[in-house]
Amino acid sequence: MKCAVTTLDNKSAGEIDLDDAVFGLPARADILSRTVNWQLAKRRAGTHKVKSRGEIDMTKAKFGRQKGGGRARHGARSANIFRGGGVVHGPVVRDHSHALPKKVRRLALKTALSAKAADGKLIVLESAKTEAGKTAELAKKFGALGWGTVLVIDGAGVDPNFARAARNLPGVDVLPQIGANVYDILRRDTLVLTKDAVQALEARLK
Repeated sequence: MKCAVTTLDNKSAGEIDLDDAVFGLPARADILSRTVNWQLAKRRAGTHKVKSRGEIDMTKAKFGRQKGGGRARHGARSANIFRGGGVVHGPVVRDHSHALPKKVRRLALKTALSAKAADGKLIVLESAKTEAGKTAELAKKFGALGWGTVLVIDGAGVDPNFARAARNLPGVDVLPQIGANVYDILRRDTLVLTKDAVQALEARLK
């Protein structure tokens, strides 16, 4: 698959061959959904907690007489029906993560890349580097290129000046190729890969 290469100055820089085994797969919404759910579940802290009846420090003594009071024969004040009592079946500290096979994760990443390529929202950039590292300068270049919400994936590392200039732009994420993931690819409208990123991702996923 042929794809045009552009520069940050919106100039042509030739073409690049994209491997169909990575960028030409059919859409699989089920695989993408499973992987996004797996990623978001791993991010959950799971620190939500309420006190159960056994954790409430209240009297356990019977507080009314057995007969004649016209009320039920209650004992502990920590019962859930009383004000200040415990919570029944409430949330507890837990781990929300679950397993997902490596083959599914690998297929999902290739499917996400292929989906962007099929939609015409995959851009190959010659290099993601700036000299000054100024946000205003990079914003003008992104505006000229027509990029709104965008994920930029570089090679083994990210240029410090480019990362500094991009971090104050809303809707712009910058990652090294090792951090490429399905959720971040799908949540941004445009996917921008540098030539180094294309080579690294093809070597990683083939």
